Amino acid sequence: MGDVEGNPVVCYAYVADLGTYAHSPYYKIIFYWLDGAAERFFIRKRFKKGEEWRSDRELLAWLKGMKPDEFELYVADMFSRLGYEAKKVGGSHDGGVDVVLRKNGVMHYVQCKKFIRSKVSVGEMRDFYGSLADRLSDGKGFFITTNIFTLEAEDFAKDKPIELIDGNKLVAYVRMAEKAESTKKEKDKTATASESVCPVCGGPLVRRKGKFGYFLGCTNYPTCTYTTNIH
Repeated sequence: MGDVEGNPVVCYAYVADLGTYAHSPYYKIIFYWLDGAAERFFIRKRFKKGEEWRSDRELLAWLKGMKPDEFELYVADMFSRLGYEAKKVGGSHDGGVDVVLRKNGVMHYVQCKKFIRSKVSVGEMRDFYGSLADRLSDGKGFFITTNIFTLEAEDFAKDKPIELIDGNKLVAYVRMAEKAESTKKEKDKTATASESVCPVCGGPLVRRKGKFGYFLGCTNYPTCTYTTNIH
């Protein structure tokens, strides 16, 4: 599958020719994660300004001010920046799961509670654990709230495959996601820059057209004859 799943534009191009791919074993998988990839593409643009230049306290207040549906979308995008494939599935029939995650072939499940004053109760924790019973294998559950958990809820989750993320820990996760995204952008810039420089003489590479298609060639030609195919 390669880069197909992570790029909404490539994904749409990939599934556009239904005659070619409709019978592929990856067909349903592509469509499932495609929705999440395309969704995140626009969500990230929408929420980006909300994160910028906010203190931790302001960020948490901003998260508490979201609508529940927006919060679920935001959490899905946050995990995608942390290296997960993420798909929002919340709704009136979500079965106790709002976001589905996949990383290294392992599935994880997220419950989101956008609370301002309410605390996550032990009953809500039991319900979430019940929804995980038939789903979990090697993965785990994430219970995320913008407020806090009751002591009873925390005690219940202690020996369960559930990570509790309260408001303060959520802010820490957001900061990790911001850092991961920034690091990835820097790596991408470095990779792009390195691809534009001739590894033999250090001269700039330019796009040229030859008998067999386009390629990158050194601007110091004919002194330097380095070329590389464009993939």
